[in-house]
Amino acid sequence: MIPKCIGIIMDGNRRWAMAHSFPTYEGHKKGYEKLKEVVGWAKEVGVKVLVVYAFSTENWNRTEEEVSYLMDLFREVLKNEIETLSGEDTKIRFLGTRNRFPEDMQALMHEAEEKTKDKKEFTLGIALSYGGRAEIISAAQALCSFASSQKEIAEADFANHLFTVGIADPDIIIRTGGEKRLSNFLPWQSVYSELFFIDTFWPDFSKKEFEMILAEFGERERRRGK
Repeated sequence: MIPKCIGIIMDGNRRWAMAHSFPTYEGHKKGYEKLKEVVGWAKEVGVKVLVVYAFSTENWNRTEEEVSYLMDLFREVLKNEIETLSGEDTKIRFLGTRNRFPEDMQALMHEAEEKTKDKKEFTLGIALSYGGRAEIISAAQALCSFASSQKEIAEADFANHLFTVGIADPDIIIRTGGEKRLSNFLPWQSVYSELFFIDTFWPDFSKKEFEMILAEFGERERRRGK
């Protein structure tokens, strides 16, 4: 059984850099290269959606130097790498609150989404300035006017106001780096996700580990409360 949607918390870039006596930015750069590999692995096996946690709302609290480097990396990807990352068959979606990003980056995100909006084979959701609680609050606020004309709010109504509207809930969530928590990643969408926590730092995540996770997923019984 191949999952339709996989979510990944790409953790361990900084610790990978420290372990190799590299500056932090080298870990993030290596992490982006790994993302390109994993997108290819997912497409090869027939996964249709990949949602990756690239930058959380809490990450804005990191050092000014690190945040500045990450903004430069994101900008470089948006300007020069988005076609390489998406390929000919991939729709790009950015998930999160964009107003904290510089205007040029917001424009580049919009441009990337517009260029790829009609692609249907694969969707790459990139969670940038994303926080699950912020997403739920945003959806609740959006529902306030909607609710006045409805006797009852259904789960589908709420889901239609999330950042991930139109994206399937993840069948699997993988977290690299050894931590065993979701850290504000897709709390609404992950209620029935199969969770996989591995010790490997994200830049060292291997195709063999990816395939082992898919194999174990295929053996799990997903009853969804039944």
